[in-house]
Amino acid sequence: MRVEYREEPCKVALNKVKGMGFKWSLNPYMGCVHRCTFCYVRAFELRADRPFDDRYGRSIRVKTNVAEVLRRELARPSWEPETIAIGAATDPYQPAEGRYRLTRSCIEALRDAANPFSIITRGPLIVRDVDVLGEAARRAEVSVTFSVPTLDDEIWRRTEPGTAHPRQRLRALKTLVDAGIRASVGMAPILPGLSDRPELLEQVVREAREAGACGVWANLLHLKPGTREHFLTALADDYPEQLPAYERLYARRAYLGAAEAKPVRELVSDLTRKHGIRDRRGIPLAPDPEPEQLALVV
Repeated sequence: MRVEYREEPCKVALNKVKGMGFKWSLNPYMGCVHRCTFCYVRAFELRADRPFDDRYGRSIRVKTNVAEVLRRELARPSWEPETIAIGAATDPYQPAEGRYRLTRSCIEALRDAANPFSIITRGPLIVRDVDVLGEAARRAEVSVTFSVPTLDDEIWRRTEPGTAHPRQRLRALKTLVDAGIRASVGMAPILPGLSDRPELLEQVVREAREAGACGVWANLLHLKPGTREHFLTALADDYPEQLPAYERLYARRAYLGAAEAKPVRELVSDLTRKHGIRDRRGIPLAPDPEPEQLALVV
């Protein structure tokens, strides 16, 4: 896929966010070449009258001056250090970062300001920045979440066509945890009828533990307009037998109801307890409990 990179300066670096678990977000790039079929950002693209279908990810805006603008914003007398979420609207470690290094420059600015931040990514390139992440983590609270919805090769290839293999992400997670950086796994989005099978969920939790994940959380697919059209079109091509079930589940809503979502979340919670997922930075990994020693409560 040919990608256009548009080098454009920005006027602001930090974006105020409403209705989320954080107040501020930072995105050095706009657009993402990962082209995940379920990407929730497609819904925002539709509302902004920008391409949300197969054209999404073919044009990436590179905010060439984002780190300089960020430094100015952090230096304002009115700024009170609050956690900044990096990667809420696009992956900060997509391939463009290898060339432009904007995410690294932003982390350096946050480090120098001793400002807390979090990162969510599917990009193992983050290991390049383990040095500056470690320095930042010694000055303020820093956390990294690796998105690993599944380790099933077929589901990964069909739904995350532009991403690195999930096991590369787990290797990157281990590198960060070994360096003392808090890193966790976000199992999102889990896809009903595909990646929600108990054995697939347990595979992710088990291998996350082996990599040293400090935590695991899960969320299920939601389909807002923009994401919905693209995802269902891709589903019809790749898993046509699943299409009727999705049309029924998401007939009049973007989010699954508690009856569908709660059992999956509870199963993941049970699995994290079973496998002893916790922050064990600096603590040797104990043997994984045998199934007969610790039965899973479903």
